[in-house]
Amino acid sequence: MKCTRTEIIGCGHYLPAKVLTNDDLSKMVETNDEWISTRTGIRSRHIVAEGELTSDMALKAVNQAMANAGVTAEDLDVVVVATLTPDYTTPSVAARIAGKLGVKPGTPAFDLGAACSGFVYAMTMVDNMIRLGQVKTAAIIGVESLSKIVDWTDRNTCVLFGDGAGAVIVKAAEGEGTAKDTGVLATKIYADGTQFDNLATDGGISATRTAGFVHMNGKEVFKFAVGAMSEASHAVLEQAGVTTDEIDWLLPHQANIRIISSVGQKLNVPDEKVIVTVDHHGNTSAASIPLALSEQVNGGKIKKGDLVLIPAMGAGFTWGGLLIRL
Repeated sequence: MKCTRTEIIGCGHYLPAKVLTNDDLSKMVETNDEWISTRTGIRSRHIVAEGELTSDMALKAVNQAMANAGVTAEDLDVVVVATLTPDYTTPSVAARIAGKLGVKPGTPAFDLGAACSGFVYAMTMVDNMIRLGQVKTAAIIGVESLSKIVDWTDRNTCVLFGDGAGAVIVKAAEGEGTAKDTGVLATKIYADGTQFDNLATDGGISATRTAGFVHMNGKEVFKFAVGAMSEASHAVLEQAGVTTDEIDWLLPHQANIRIISSVGQKLNVPDEKVIVTVDHHGNTSAASIPLALSEQVNGGKIKKGDLVLIPAMGAGFTWGGLLIRL
């Protein structure tokens, strides 16, 4: 039976010019490259320049995605930005991007807050809008300036995070309703607010009138992330009627190498099928997945027709899974 699919037609990404290595961090806090890389798999991360805003990175990523997709701002029916580090409390980053792009007046634009699961959440929302016939072409951006909410004296958290942006352009396409279709084949999102305190900032507009710094219970986050991302993966595979053996790539949220490896092992995905960019990106939260996807697609590793399984988990706790065929 014919159905409407959400097809990715272009990817783009942007990374700030400044690279902060583990050796650089060892001059700032009591740590070293071996300690960081062994525990996290991270060797370097990018940091925004003075005056460089979240919207600046988002705009560069989406412009690249639009160029790759062969679309203009006039073609966009909605702009969605997943972020937890907006330029301002209001208006949204998406509204600012829509204005800078010059989209048609009246085109909806909104931010979505689901932390590291933000891109999966955003794709789920847009996929629903496309299947309902509300929009035909959309820009979805994941972007973070996490260096702005990191305590650079806390070696347990400052080594983990980086800045960057990734974007995709998606459009409505006709499918046959089978797993051979191109586009979004399945999505599933979850949340558990009882885990709130295990990964959160210690500030906020209503609570402290400040942004605060990120704090987390690393052991609880690790334990929950592996199980949750595996659960979400199985859910979307079952929904689409495919097996783990059929996927070409596992592209998990790039939190740290131990979580990535553990999820791959639980799903019985061989290492050569697991995408890893955390080593040079760090954890970029909502930017993590679209940034890695764009890097791998534009670099030629992920190819047209490849089946990609995308699980994520973040603060909230939020988590989810996405299954797409490029």
